[in-house]
Amino acid sequence: MPKPQTLIYRPLVLAIFWLATLPILAIGTIEFSLELFQKIEREYGKEASKRVENWQHLLQQQDYQDEQDKLEKVNDFFNQRRFIDDYVHWQKQDYWATPLEFLATDGGDCEDFSIAKYVSLRQLGVPAEKMRLMYVKALKLNQAHMVLAYYPEANAIPLVLDNLDKQIKPATRRKDLLPVYSFNGDGLWLAKAQGRGKKVQPEGSHSLWEEVADRIERGQ
Repeated sequence: MPKPQTLIYRPLVLAIFWLATLPILAIGTIEFSLELFQKIEREYGKEASKRVENWQHLLQQQDYQDEQDKLEKVNDFFNQRRFIDDYVHWQKQDYWATPLEFLATDGGDCEDFSIAKYVSLRQLGVPAEKMRLMYVKALKLNQAHMVLAYYPEANAIPLVLDNLDKQIKPATRRKDLLPVYSFNGDGLWLAKAQGRGKKVQPEGSHSLWEEVADRIERGQ
């Protein structure tokens, strides 16, 4: 993920410029075909194929009680994966993995955790307008970090889905996180701990977001 100095300590306008504006992440129903499982097993092994099969079961369950139940099941599922820095894992400074890449390789960094949770909850019918991918400063680690924020109502205090603290908590109970800005597929918001913030950019383009969305669409 981006170095802390790049994201946190430069003026916010540079962070906004870096993120630019974002296209809608409009993905259809993920197809778990026989060919997909064969490809994953061939490239990553049987255990990788089993992890993806477990993800398929998670997305196809019919007995979720409500959105809170979906949040908890998805958060718990992905928080079982390993945290691995992008440079170690992908030999790149910053790489946003698709959920399939994340599961097949059994690990990723905070952006990969957050994107996988976002995509999964969208597949389970949680509206995009209830979720924001949120960049924060993790105060204890003194570094940039990404979490998924869920808003039960339009102006409600968001719930935080995180790989550092595995328990879903309201943002007001996450004193260890300093919000910087947040976004989903249709724009960029200045982040506030108790709300969505102010939208500062219209829909547009962003290379990392476009790239990961395209790879998800292509079943990678």
